[in-house]
Amino acid sequence: MPVYQLTEDLIFPDPSNSESDGLLAVGGDLSRERLILAYSNGIFPWYSEGSPILWWSPDPRLILYPDDLKVSNSLKQTLKRGLFRVEFDTSFANVIQQCAAVNRKEQEETWITEEMQKAYTKLHDLGYAHSVEAYLDDELVGGLYGLSLGKAFFGESMFHLKTDASKVALYYLVEKLKLWNFDFIDAQVKTSHLVRMGAREIRREEYFLLLQSALDSKTMKGKWKGIIS
Repeated sequence: MPVYQLTEDLIFPDPSNSESDGLLAVGGDLSRERLILAYSNGIFPWYSEGSPILWWSPDPRLILYPDDLKVSNSLKQTLKRGLFRVEFDTSFANVIQQCAAVNRKEQEETWITEEMQKAYTKLHDLGYAHSVEAYLDDELVGGLYGLSLGKAFFGESMFHLKTDASKVALYYLVEKLKLWNFDFIDAQVKTSHLVRMGAREIRREEYFLLLQSALDSKTMKGKWKGIIS
């Protein structure tokens, strides 16, 4: 299949026309309207500094059903100790900056470019993007961020400076999403870390059915503030 060149028009090709690796289109921008349209159609941006914007819709897709979260014995002990204070939407810009700074074995450079950071911070300001922060003695030591539409949470990235900090953040995110009857967390592509925590791969056709159902619900815009541990 060809990789599509986007124009200024707010339109994406059918995600089923993506390449075997999931690459669908190139170009466009990271405006609020285009990002929301992309996620609503199972598409997300992923590219490096100096590259044009690349848009992906992989098959299979990694998702985590809230009820499927696996909590290891060591994580249970960490949660029981109450080592970290976990909050929502108190330091989004810092979380995304820390995620961008993480050295990942499979990547030579970050895909969370300055352009991406600005775009998602704007989505946060508009009430669509959210962060979960794990603090140790008032120092931010772990967290994650993502986008919320309908009853779907699209996880973007995680980081930790202390053992289990990002896992604790994910645990409390899942607890909040269960309380609000969210359908799933879209983890996008397979990682062994998330598979161990209960995420599973599903075919793109099944994912689109889940996504369509999740988007039938109203989006909970606004800050998700509140100390939860």
